[in-house]
Amino acid sequence: MASNMRIGGLASGMDIDQIVKDLMKVERMPLDKLKQKKQILEWQRDDYREMNKLLQELDTLIFDGVFKQSTFLKKKVTSSDESVVTAVATNVMANQTVEIGNITQLASAARWTSAEIKTDNGSIDPNAKLKDVTFKVGEDTLQFTDSITLTLNVKKPGSTTAETVDISIDPQNDSLNSVIAKLNQNTKLGVSVFYDEFTKKMVITKNETGSGASIEVTSGSSFLQALGFTIDSGTNLLQQDPGSGTNAKFTINGLETERTTNTFTINGMTYTLKNTTTGTVTISTATDTDSIFNSIKAFVDKYNEVIDKINAKLKEERYRDYPPLTDEQKESMTEKQIELWEEKAKSGLLRGDSILSSGLSKMRMDLYTSVQGVVSGFSQLAEIGITTSSNYLDGGKLMIDETKLREKIQENPDAIYRLFNNNSSNYSEKGIARRLRDTIKDTIGKVEQKAGKTVWTNQQFAIGRDLIQINEQIDRFEDRLKQIEDRYWRQFTAMEKAIQRANEQSMYLMNAFFGGSQ
Repeated sequence: MASNMRIGGLASGMDIDQIVKDLMKVERMPLDKLKQKKQILEWQRDDYREMNKLLQELDTLIFDGVFKQSTFLKKKVTSSDESVVTAVATNVMANQTVEIGNITQLASAARWTSAEIKTDNGSIDPNAKLKDVTFKVGEDTLQFTDSITLTLNVKKPGSTTAETVDISIDPQNDSLNSVIAKLNQNTKLGVSVFYDEFTKKMVITKNETGSGASIEVTSGSSFLQALGFTIDSGTNLLQQDPGSGTNAKFTINGLETERTTNTFTINGMTYTLKNTTTGTVTISTATDTDSIFNSIKAFVDKYNEVIDKINAKLKEERYRDYPPLTDEQKESMTEKQIELWEEKAKSGLLRGDSILSSGLSKMRMDLYTSVQGVVSGFSQLAEIGITTSSNYLDGGKLMIDETKLREKIQENPDAIYRLFNNNSSNYSEKGIARRLRDTIKDTIGKVEQKAGKTVWTNQQFAIGRDLIQINEQIDRFEDRLKQIEDRYWRQFTAMEKAIQRANEQSMYLMNAFFGGSQ
């Protein structure tokens, strides 16, 4: 840093450093203009991206709401006895009434419970290594030291085929707890296993309910017998607990039927059986007007919010007397002053923007143009109670006649779905939500070409390319300013040297003429 230090004015007595700074202020004015222009472009880019964010939020809300048929299929389901049967409408078009009764049996999971596990110590330590445990089976004793392979042929409820499962057990390292962990973690086996230290018994429970589940032991039967399980000598099947592994048995609209689970779906309705009964439970569905209304209202509210914010940007006042502040100007201002100044400097950067104005106009046309080829009386938003605000200052906001909209939802929710989502390549027949999404996508694309997005490089969009050019101009201008500053210092240094020589000559002459007389 010492090589860049400059000290002037020793000969002339002038504040050369300040003089050069003042001269450079004038020279830097074009550079400040470039930096201000760069700042404006960056602010404008950020404003564009904020508008795109709003449009994307609207598109997402449309997609998750009025764009989906399931939004308009929502039903309220009532059960005459929820302690016995409950139901949920998953894909029901028309309202319906269903009777479920004579539930003689609920579905249960197959279960295998061992006898008490006995050892020469009376009970087993579930954390002890198996090699250190001596099991008692009747009058016999068993001790396992070599590797064991449990080979099991497992049938799922309702299946006619078995899947072979192999589980390796190392008595030198495994304990009862680690064997239980291996059984629980084997997804093909599909069971939940635990050991109860109070009763000294193990329980294996199938994860799925329903009849037909079985476990055939083809290898390692002596180990399972040591754990207290009974294996049928004729079939090699693990002996299942009586009454476990059953199907649900019931009638639906008078038809006797069975299911392997207590929760099942029939004709778009998902039922859950909770208790047995000899009576009849009535399940009824009705259009969920509140839910559908709320989805449409959420769309209207979001649309109004988006166009309100975009219109505010398009009408924002532009204060050209408030350019971006330079670093030097900021140094002389308080944070509050800077904040107030920049609030005006950032204002109006998207005023009258053609891309956004065109997008809003197209969105309004999408909403107001009737949809051809749909149910009569459901071809325009106004026909279902959604109209435009009469106040022109609202910029086309939508208003909802709640009573009329609810009546229309109750009358024909599917017709409202088609109003929003009728699918066609012909604009006049395309649903309102589809039109809007097309317009939003097109507008977002145009804005991105202008202002890019966070993952794009500056070279990929118009404002970014302008920023590249300005940065290059700034770099060239800063190099030029450095040269100009160096030139000023060389000139003032030359002046200082000249003054110094003049001073030396004056001193010489003074000494020559007057030195001897003293």
